[in-house]
Amino acid sequence: MTSLPLIPVDPDAPGARRAAMPPQHLADLDLDGRRELVTELGEPAFRARQISTHYFGRLVRDPALMTDLPAASRDRLTDRLLPRLLNPVREMACDDGATRKALWRLHDGSLVESVLMGYPDRVTVCISSQAGCGMACPFCATGQAGLTRNLSTAEIVDQAVYLAGVAASGAVAGSPPRLSHVVFMGMGEPLANYNRVIAAVRRLVAPAPEGLGLSQRHITVSTVGLVPAIHRLASEDLSVTLALSLHAPDDELRDELVPVNQRWRVSEVLAAAWAYAARTGRRVSIEYAMIKDVNDQPWRADLLGRLLAGKLAHVNLIPLNPTPGSRWDASPKPVEREFVRRLRDAGVSTTVRDTRGREIDGACGQLAAAEDRGTDPAGEMSA
Repeated sequence: MTSLPLIPVDPDAPGARRAAMPPQHLADLDLDGRRELVTELGEPAFRARQISTHYFGRLVRDPALMTDLPAASRDRLTDRLLPRLLNPVREMACDDGATRKALWRLHDGSLVESVLMGYPDRVTVCISSQAGCGMACPFCATGQAGLTRNLSTAEIVDQAVYLAGVAASGAVAGSPPRLSHVVFMGMGEPLANYNRVIAAVRRLVAPAPEGLGLSQRHITVSTVGLVPAIHRLASEDLSVTLALSLHAPDDELRDELVPVNQRWRVSEVLAAAWAYAARTGRRVSIEYAMIKDVNDQPWRADLLGRLLAGKLAHVNLIPLNPTPGSRWDASPKPVEREFVRRLRDAGVSTTVRDTRGREIDGACGQLAAAEDRGTDPAGEMSA
């Protein structure tokens, strides 16, 4: 059995490890905070709104294009409010350009990933909240890498803003040009970086120029089941979707697949999820990776169906994207279909996640792991 890592839920809690954070960015602040910072630089307060309109409203990141700022102060303002946070390492596309994955190197050398997925009716980005992850789920590339550090609010937001700009450029053919959905399902456990993730959510949903102006209902925050943080999220007066990475309906197996289960059992995690649904009126998404001969038995489908029947929940079955050298593999399609049938027969809404990005190491953590190994996604040495 994998032992449970001791990761504090709140990065600002006593005893939390302090890591070198990036320079402050306008996305770390609300509009009032930006105005205060601008006036400290000796500029009129309205300059904060101008820069924010470029960044959030027009998705402009190049100071040279911000021609409404005086040339004499433009560099000073943008250096202070728009420091470079994400340095591109790789950007790859597949699915005829509908899926694009970006690998970033942060100021301290940490690697994080984000993914843009275009559909006929929407554009979704999957963003990271931590460099690495401390939850140690053995079938996950990020979990096996361990936690490097929490991301800042702006490092989280900047991923979404960058990919919103990619969508706006028309690079994703056959999809709308506007980003509409954000899922916190990239690298890291979002609720283990609670304060900064919530600040990022508020920045994503605030109207421009304070934020990106997305609908709260189009934001999904995932968790492996940090029960106190789920209850805290329910009190935030936000209408975001909670996605619970369950992966097993029984404690014996979940102790192995999701080691945090050793602290909060399946019954406790589900009780917190139902409390969230009751408080917000939002349906909980139950994430379940289908792993061959591990968690895909018919009796586990029946048990999951009994646990979820009559609840405000939807099951999202995920065909496992195996990591190189892993003993874990995806369930065969007939097994997957039988699992779906049993859940639906129990009255549980169930879908199978669209598989995207397999040829570009689409699962979270895979591209970063390839970079650390010095290989490209096909296994060749990178330049």
